[in-house]
Amino acid sequence: MLNSLLWGLLATSSLVIGGLIGCFLPLGKRTLGVVMAFGAGVLISAVAYDLVFEAVSLGESTGGPALGLFLGALTFFFADRIISNMGVSNRKAIEGAAASSLVVPMMLGIMLDGIPESTVIGLGIVEGGTVSLAMLVAIFISNLPEAIAGTTGMRASGWSNGRILGLWVVIAVLCALFTVAGFALFGDASPFLLAFVQTFAAGAILTMLANSMMPEAFEHGGKLAGLATVWGFSTAVLVALLERGAG
Repeated sequence: MLNSLLWGLLATSSLVIGGLIGCFLPLGKRTLGVVMAFGAGVLISAVAYDLVFEAVSLGESTGGPALGLFLGALTFFFADRIISNMGVSNRKAIEGAAASSLVVPMMLGIMLDGIPESTVIGLGIVEGGTVSLAMLVAIFISNLPEAIAGTTGMRASGWSNGRILGLWVVIAVLCALFTVAGFALFGDASPFLLAFVQTFAAGAILTMLANSMMPEAFEHGGKLAGLATVWGFSTAVLVALLERGAG
């Protein structure tokens, strides 16, 4: 269990790193857009090969993978709408949310994004005893632009650097706890349930990518966003191949 927590903290530590970058080394919108596109490409690859493909193999002929995929997408969609109605229509916006009153819904939104990602790390430990390096890289990279954007908004609201970084630490720890949950709750789960949970997370992540991350990446990264997405996808595939070759 401690092992799952440490891996979860490693994945979510990029939220704190993104906060540090936003506080002390602000990046241009175009650069952030390209980074976001790269992260989207990495996540697409990790979802396809480390979640959906594995889930289909695990839950073959059970219907669990298809059921999980669509329920995950619908759950994220409606939860996202609720949080958006609280005032944060696009929490991944590179400009960030400027009003301090939006910090709580922004936190909820970031956790909504991070929960399925963190949970699948714990599931990976349950299934194979090890963490998927490709998924770990995908989560780490995709968190960076979100944290930088959020930090920009909080600084515009007059938050001190210490308060901002403290908030990111809290969010990172809370998300990492879902890695422990994924490990603890599904240790004795049936193949059907494991396949269902994996694709549930995949559906949620894909919906987040399509609705928030990729549009924002293209808006600010321009045509480079397409190339960066392919670079990210290829990087994750290479990591997965190297990981399986080493195994």
